[in-house]
Amino acid sequence: MSVRAVPASPGEQSSRERAADALRRSTGALSSEAMSRMLTDMPWFGELAAESRSWVGQILQAGIQGFVDWFRLDDDDASPGDTAAAVFGAAPRSMTGVITLGQTVDLVRLGIEVVEANVDRIVETQDAPEVHAAVLRYAREVAFATAEVYARAAEVRGAWDARLEALVVDSVLRAEADESVASRASALGWADREGVTVVLGSAPHPRTEDLFDQVRRVARGAGMDALCATQGERLVVILGGVRDDETDKAAQAVVRFFGSGPVVVGPRADDLASAHVSARTAITGLRAAAGWPDAPRPVASDDLLPERVLAGDGHARRHLVEAVYQPLSEARETLVDTLSAYFGQGQSLEATARALFVHPNTVRYRLRQVAELTGLSATHPRESLTLQLALVLGRQAHRPPDSV
Repeated sequence: MSVRAVPASPGEQSSRERAADALRRSTGALSSEAMSRMLTDMPWFGELAAESRSWVGQILQAGIQGFVDWFRLDDDDASPGDTAAAVFGAAPRSMTGVITLGQTVDLVRLGIEVVEANVDRIVETQDAPEVHAAVLRYAREVAFATAEVYARAAEVRGAWDARLEALVVDSVLRAEADESVASRASALGWADREGVTVVLGSAPHPRTEDLFDQVRRVARGAGMDALCATQGERLVVILGGVRDDETDKAAQAVVRFFGSGPVVVGPRADDLASAHVSARTAITGLRAAAGWPDAPRPVASDDLLPERVLAGDGHARRHLVEAVYQPLSEARETLVDTLSAYFGQGQSLEATARALFVHPNTVRYRLRQVAELTGLSATHPRESLTLQLALVLGRQAHRPPDSV
C-alpha cells in the first residue's frame, strides 16, 4: 500500500510549512500502512491482546504525528527529544512490561521507515531533501527517548522490587509470613519450592550495587531461588529449593557474597511460611558465633548449640534436652551413667571402666550407642561439649519436683 501525494492548499508557504502540511494530511494513511506492515513483518504483534495492540497502534500513530509536529516548528535549535518522549505518553507504563525494549525500537523504526519511504510521494520534489534529513534526525532522537523510557521504568520497577523484597524478608524474620507474603515473593520470581533455609552474616564493605543480583544469579545456577535484604550491617539471604541435608552445601554457594566474620545457616524449613524457624536459629547462632572463633564458614546453627545455650537461647536448651538427653535416658539408663562417668574421669576409657566395674570395650560399645542415638561423639572435642551441656540441662529439667 502506497501513500499518494495530496496537493497543498494554495497560498504562499515556506518549504518547511508546505512539506509539514502535506505530511499532516497524510498522517492517517501513513499510520494505516505502518499497522499493515506490523502485521506482516512483526509476528509478535499479532500475538498481543487486543487492548495491547490498540496501545501499540497509538504509539505508532503518535510517533508519526510527533514527527510532523516537530518538523513544523521550523526551529533548527529545537530538539525532537521532548516531542519524541511525549510519544510514549500515548500508552500506559504497563506497556513496558508487555513489549520489550527491542520490540519498541523495532516498532518506532518501522514507523519512521514508512514515513521515509513515502516522503517523495507526499511532498514536492524540492522539499524532499529537507524532510529526509529531518526524518533521520528524528529517528535518532526517538531511539534515545525509547531507551530512556525503558530505563526509567526499570529504575522504578527495581526500586519497588527492592522495597517489596525487603518487606518479604522482614516478614519471614518476624514470623509473619502468610499467604500474602508468599504472593509477594512470587511476584519477585520466588518459585515456592520446598526446602527453605536462611543464611545470615555481615554485609560486605563496600557493597556493590548489583550484590543481590549476583546472589540470585548464583543461586539460580545452583538450582535455588534467593531473596535478599540488608538489615543494618547484616546481610540476609533466604534460599528456596534446598534439598534435605544440603543446607551447608546451599550456603556454600552464596557465602562469598558476605562480609568478614561468621556466616550462619539455619536448619531447613518446609516452605517460606515456616522459614521463621530457620531464621530464628540462624539469628541466635550469629549472635553466639563469637564464642567459637574457629568455626567453619558457613557454620550450621545446630553446630553452635553450646554457644547458643550459654548465650541464653531457650530454644537451644530445649533442643538439647529433647533431642539429646531424653533419647539417651529413654534408651538405657546406663548410657547417661556411662557418659557422666566418662566425663567425670577426664574422658579416659580405662578410668571409666574401673569406675563402672565394666570392661573398657563395654564403655566403647555404650559410647557408640550414644553416637548412634544423638549423632554426637563423646570423643570429639566439640561434640563432647554439647553432650556435657545436654546432661546438665537434662538433669535440671528432670529434677524431682520437691528438690530445692
